[in-house]
Amino acid sequence: MVLVLNGVLQDDCPLDTTSLFLQHPVYRDYAQQLHSIQAKSIGPVGLLYVGQRELAAAAPHDKNINIIGADDATTCIIVVVRHSGSGAVALAHFDGSGVDEAVCTMVSRVQELALGYPEGRIELQLIGGYRDSQGYGEDVFYSIMQSFHKHHLEIDLTQACVGELNTMLRGEINCPIIYGVGVNIKTGEIFPASFPDRGPDQQLRNARIFMGAQTVLDVYDSTNGMLRIGPFNYDPLRGADLWLSQTDEFLLQHLSSSPDVEPPHFAPQTRATIRFIQENQFPAVTVFRDNRPRYYRRDDATGCWGLVRY
Repeated sequence: MVLVLNGVLQDDCPLDTTSLFLQHPVYRDYAQQLHSIQAKSIGPVGLLYVGQRELAAAAPHDKNINIIGADDATTCIIVVVRHSGSGAVALAHFDGSGVDEAVCTMVSRVQELALGYPEGRIELQLIGGYRDSQGYGEDVFYSIMQSFHKHHLEIDLTQACVGELNTMLRGEINCPIIYGVGVNIKTGEIFPASFPDRGPDQQLRNARIFMGAQTVLDVYDSTNGMLRIGPFNYDPLRGADLWLSQTDEFLLQHLSSSPDVEPPHFAPQTRATIRFIQENQFPAVTVFRDNRPRYYRRDDATGCWGLVRY
């Protein structure tokens, strides 16, 4: 159940962002506080980047990670779950797929990491899901709120920078104010952020989404301090050459839920993903040999993720 405001347990889940803000205008203040924080560009050292339909959880004492974060959220919503006593944090990038199971996983991971630490509350923060013309962001918001409301634990919503609170006008077009956030796992600070370097296997991870995986992948093994990708498989992509022959504008209009507000790298990133799929039609064979995940460990010299070779 979500404790929406001042410890008052809500009987019903908010139907949309408008009703949430009407009933609890304090979230406008919380969003303004987040807007007032200067955005940071975060480098790869000490970063655990979480992509679309991915989640990860870590504790403050984790020597491999300083920042956990995600960006490129337009109609998607970045979800942060944090235990106030231990500082354990989980972050996910939701687009509406696999939300129920992922919410349970996030809360479980945080509870596991909080074992043995002082008592505290489970806090929930939502950032993203701008007011798009198709209402995709609202659908994602509602699916997230429903999932947390069904959970047996009391969960305190402390930030909801979504919908109109994450929307500005650029000309006559609604645009997101914040596309991404980082969380300092040592302090719990959350701030607007972008991530020029998103870590290893980006094309592989993007291919999973492009080919329609419906689950949210947990990409971090906190016990061993390793980034973990896969294993997974997908069917071959028909017409890859046809997609690659199209213009950037065509790809934008046909493959994005929010073509007017995508960042400039959307089309080049999409092309790179399609080429990867074309070259790896059966990743269970060409990428995940012996059906093993690809593991990455933090390199002490560089601070970046390096592939663990067996």
